[in-house]
Amino acid sequence: MTELAAQKAALRAEMIARRDALPDRDRRSAQICALVQQLPAFLAATAIHCYVPMRSEVDTRSLIAAALAAGKAVAVPIVAGQHRLEHSWIDSLTETEWVRGRFGTLQPRQIRPAQPGAWSLTIVPLLAFDRELYRLGYGGGFYDALLASAPAIAVGVAFAVQEVAHVPREPHDIRLDMVVCEDGVRRV
Repeated sequence: MTELAAQKAALRAEMIARRDALPDRDRRSAQICALVQQLPAFLAATAIHCYVPMRSEVDTRSLIAAALAAGKAVAVPIVAGQHRLEHSWIDSLTETEWVRGRFGTLQPRQIRPAQPGAWSLTIVPLLAFDRELYRLGYGGGFYDALLASAPAIAVGVAFAVQEVAHVPREPHDIRLDMVVCEDGVRRV
């Protein structure tokens, strides 16, 4: 394992533990989703891409519900294979319309393919981020590939405790346009 890979692995473990230990995640998630809904990029978007939460991630379901209620098209990611995401449009968060996919992620029972570029805003999960708006994910490279292929505004959502001084980065890592936390929006 390279030194950079070891740094990332150690930071991932630390950040998962930090996020898991955070109290009031539901309240904090609601604050984050409310702030995202006030962003000009969200208000202007006719279509967005948003992850469906797993583990202790920021719960984006209220954001997805608000987008659907506002008549926005919503695409969600589907883990299709090693380092590869596919995407599907959804109409609802009704529990019966979802099944467990790879890594225990929720995905729509009925897949309606969506292509990168069909939405103008991508909501991105993360484990850690820094002031320069680089993110650390789970290590699969899924979102770096998506952000490289989709010309959309990339907004990370995270709890404030996920901010670190510096995220170890590689040339393929893509900087986010902003990160929204419960205590405000970070921009470069």
